[in-house]
Amino acid sequence: MVAISGLRQCPAEAPRFGSPCAPSIRKRLPVVSDIVHVVDDDIDVRKSLGFLLATADFAVRLHESASAFLATEPKEIAGCIVTDVRMPGIDGIEFLRQLRARGHTVPVIVMTGHADVALAVQAMKEGAADFIEKPFDDEVLIEAIRSAVDNSNHAVATHPQSAEIRANLSKLSDRERQVLNGLVSGLPNKTIAYDLGISPRTVEIHRANVMSKMGAGSLSHLVRMALIADPKT
Repeated sequence: MVAISGLRQCPAEAPRFGSPCAPSIRKRLPVVSDIVHVVDDDIDVRKSLGFLLATADFAVRLHESASAFLATEPKEIAGCIVTDVRMPGIDGIEFLRQLRARGHTVPVIVMTGHADVALAVQAMKEGAADFIEKPFDDEVLIEAIRSAVDNSNHAVATHPQSAEIRANLSKLSDRERQVLNGLVSGLPNKTIAYDLGISPRTVEIHRANVMSKMGAGSLSHLVRMALIADPKT
């Protein structure tokens, strides 16, 4: 973790009342799984996310780049990592690869731009726990972090929903399956529409049907289910 002039980093222990990392009285001391590492080259984003997560009772570590994080990484990384996908040097995708290559299984949430669908899907295939499109609501990020940490604490060798996911996949029409394949390949709606010879509006309708039949609450959830059903997707 690199100290940056003008930005106060959250301390390793729980921020105390009155510190910039904890604007209100904390109800409890954070446990190990509450640690969130924010990796982003934008100082304003780091500062904003650090403030947000501290108010949500997370202990926050701020890192200016993936390289800075990897240079000071502990043998075991607790909690969760939130990283931007587009960064100079080591980007979010390569960061994921290097973490996995070093044997780290810490859940990683990737922040992407609204048009970075292909990168978001690639991140999921590289093992990201979730991806969030900017701009996002504060509660969306907080819930994603809590879900990622909880799922990592209850991981099992065989996903318990594999059979249910495959059953839902069998309910898709041929056209819906084609749209799903396009989404999992990271293609935007317009490209899927062009490839299938249909209108973007029709793709949106099929996409909504796929989400409903699969019980997916978000694109990241849908991609995750497709990967569970077929890891070679």
